[in-house]
Amino acid sequence: MLQGLKRVFNKKPYLNWYVRDHKSLSSESVLESVLNYGDWQDFLDVKETLGLRKTMELFEDIKGKKRINLRPATLNYFNKYFNKYA
Repeated sequence: MLQGLKRVFNKKPYLNWYVRDHKSLSSESVLESVLNYGDWQDFLDVKETLGLRKTMELFEDIKGKKRINLRPATLNYFNKYFNKYA
């Protein structure tokens, strides 16, 4: 699973500009970076790689934490997106 996500970063390493070692990133970190800094195609690539259900589960894990690094508008949009399509 993580290997497929690494493919997204190989195309666009600037999505996680604040990390030196991209190999150490978790799936949650990758998804968070795509949601914050990526475009729609990047999200579709992640969704295609992981599947809708797994992408939604990772999103739920991210938003369930004490500290959330997603912007309120992004959080709201993907809440609505996953409620409708997942």
